[in-house]
Amino acid sequence: MPLETPVHVANELARHGYNAEPEAVTLLASATDPAGALERTLETVPDDAVVLTAEHVKEVVETRSRSGGSTDRPDPEPTAEATAESSDSPAPEDPSVSTGTDAADPSDGGADAAVETGGSAASEGGVATGESASSATGSGATGAAPDGRTPADPDQQSIAIEGDIQSTGTGEYSDFVAVFRDRYEKLSKQLRGRVNHRPTDAIESMPGGSEAAMVGMVSDIRSTASGHWLVELEDTNGTFPCLVMKDRDIADLVNELLLDEVIAVDGTLADDGGILFVDSLYFPEIPRTYEPSTADREVEAALISDVHVGSQEFEADAWHRFTDWLHTADADRVEYLLIAGDMVEGVGVYPNQDEELDIVDIYEQYERFSEYLKEVPGDVEIIMIPGNHDAVRLAEPQPAFDEELRDIMSAHDARISGNPSTVTVEGVDVLMYHGVSLDEVIAELPDEKASYDEPHKPMYQLLKKRHVAPQFGGQTRLAPEEEDYLVMESVPDVFHTGHVHKLGYGKYHNVLAINSGCWQAQTDFQKSVNIDPDVAFAPIVSLDTLDLRIHDFE
Repeated sequence: MPLETPVHVANELARHGYNAEPEAVTLLASATDPAGALERTLETVPDDAVVLTAEHVKEVVETRSRSGGSTDRPDPEPTAEATAESSDSPAPEDPSVSTGTDAADPSDGGADAAVETGGSAASEGGVATGESASSATGSGATGAAPDGRTPADPDQQSIAIEGDIQSTGTGEYSDFVAVFRDRYEKLSKQLRGRVNHRPTDAIESMPGGSEAAMVGMVSDIRSTASGHWLVELEDTNGTFPCLVMKDRDIADLVNELLLDEVIAVDGTLADDGGILFVDSLYFPEIPRTYEPSTADREVEAALISDVHVGSQEFEADAWHRFTDWLHTADADRVEYLLIAGDMVEGVGVYPNQDEELDIVDIYEQYERFSEYLKEVPGDVEIIMIPGNHDAVRLAEPQPAFDEELRDIMSAHDARISGNPSTVTVEGVDVLMYHGVSLDEVIAELPDEKASYDEPHKPMYQLLKKRHVAPQFGGQTRLAPEEEDYLVMESVPDVFHTGHVHKLGYGKYHNVLAINSGCWQAQTDFQKSVNIDPDVAFAPIVSLDTLDLRIHDFE
């Protein structure tokens, strides 16, 4: 493989399990034949060595010089694992990227429009786009080098994780009742301050014409012969029909409803008291006054997902460019890497997948992924959650990987949690969710509210509903646990998803929503379902300001 820069040398050493002194990396990179020097160094390094020293490299180079050996031997052929091409090639002029610039949507009946912001410039939403990756230079060793990365101070780094669940559900009917009761109780607490809630049995006993309000779970939605909307709401005491007239402003909100989500309504009972005419409709929502937390120093996190190692379409060269860039001075502040699922391509996920696999064994896929993970600088903290292609159960919430897979992926001491998880990074709460329910939201809601081309919009809907997978029994498989771990009890500062292989971002009520694209080119299966992926983008979040910059490594 070509070893034009110190970072390529450092990456190749890391691939063989060695750290190195900066001077050792520089000596190897500046040799007349860097690949040959590296090969001889690896052949002669002591078995018990962990850190490659400059003295050892000098000894190898000087011995070769005294022996009169040729320094003109050609580089070996590049390999899929190790080739890291230069990023001098221009970025696509018009990548398929959503920028979150649409106007605000109303968030509840009779209220002012909820603020949704996003865009392509920092002045419009704290978002800078269009930055292509510079050529990777610098050292991947533990010390600073010219134009190289300055190592992070571990004493300043801070991570707390909530969400690594231990599954206790048995699949009994009582488990399903328990999880839906828990959902109702958690979300109704967020809504009862907005309406004068009465349980269904109390409303049934009220006289016709009375004003009434309730908090309930959506159990049915249907249109009447006259074009009005009949929404049945359920609480712990029973169900009650609520009618939304088609000529009311809130009628458009019915198009945003999903079964099993929790909402609040108020209005007036019919003369016979048998139905509630709805005047206002409320979602649990993110408060308009929400102010996100930020870090107290200048530090950044890279948010990626859907790496899909093991696929024939995995973009190994783009990954090398990304990890090379992490070793440069431009990435000095990037001290965290958050990966939102689908580390590998998996096996048997979709029809005829085996025809598109480069690695057919699931454990070998994770072993190869671990090798790629070694290219990340050692001072970068890595946090990972599983996705639907990973070797965990499909039903959500997904517990984290088992011990065997954790051991395979232990090369970088990565922190592994369940899906979803809230990761607090230097005081900033990042809700990491792989994103399978985005398929459901996009399928059920109008295109202007949710689409694959603008994946931040269905994310806004999940924030509005304060639940990452509201609808049960559809495309998203949900597991009954002792409580509903999918409820957003607290407001995240950043909401990070993947799954749909599209890049999208924006701010909803000051919460930064990011869908981070993928590292897999279009597969035949994706062509068949009309998915055109956004490949090799790395969103970089400044944790002290929550500003965003996007790097393109394609």
